[in-house]
Amino acid sequence: QVQVVESGGGLVQAGGSLRLSCAASGSSVSINVMGWYRQAPGNQRELVAHIVSRGATKYADSVKGRFTISRDNAKNTVYLQMNSLKPEDTAVYYCFAQTLQLLPSNYWGQGTQVTVSS
Repeated sequence: QVQVVESGGGLVQAGGSLRLSCAASGSSVSINVMGWYRQAPGNQRELVAHIVSRGATKYADSVKGRFTISRDNAKNTVYLQMNSLKPEDTAVYYCFAQTLQLLPSNYWGQGTQVTVSS
């Protein structure tokens, strides 16, 4: 079983920055992909960014150039640096970790609230 714990959410004004952190622990299985989804009220959960253990990244078009995902493989920790935040970035941000297995399993954190005021 993998435990995923996020931290770093909060309230920030538009144009500001926040950094989210997420640590995965408790598994003897390697973690392959880690990343972030977000869900705003009334919306579906959407991918924000993910990063593979070898470093390849993927971003949602809406955050490209503003958000940067990075990872410390030794600590199974992923970071999301969010700059130039906009009110539309307001959402609950969920971290996930996907195991490196023939049939991968996804594990989710409880979510952290990010609120951007205008």
